[in-house]
Amino acid sequence: MKNTIYILIIMLGIIIGCSTSNKIISEKKQMTGTKNDTIRITNEELEYEVIIIDPGFNTWLDSRALPRNYYSQAYLENKNQMYVTEWNIRASQPMRYNPNLYEMTINYNSITDYGYEVNYLIYNYMVYFQNTYKQKLFGNVPLR
Repeated sequence: MKNTIYILIIMLGIIIGCSTSNKIISEKKQMTGTKNDTIRITNEELEYEVIIIDPGFNTWLDSRALPRNYYSQAYLENKNQMYVTEWNIRASQPMRYNPNLYEMTINYNSITDYGYEVNYLIYNYMVYFQNTYKQKLFGNVPLR
């Protein structure tokens, strides 16, 4: 059975579905003269795949995000639940919020243990998104 999550912001997609391994693959591709960052995480046991595609995110993650294990997994899960809830509210109101930023809802299940790496990347994408696109999803946004 596949569970699928999509976030499409400019060039972003987060997808949770079936996959074959538990690893991170980072790629950089040249697309129409602009660098495109791709981060992919897969896990066969939990049947998910996360793909984040957004110009500049991989560079931002490497240079400005706090290091892995700085936050606890519980902290990341809590923040992700709040960010995703607000994201989904905005995605469901295209007349009120920019539909180019919030194209689809995110199916993030707070009961599912996605593991540290998935929560770390989703959290950091949400921080990157809020700072880059001048949005405020919930509470104070860390400036990085």
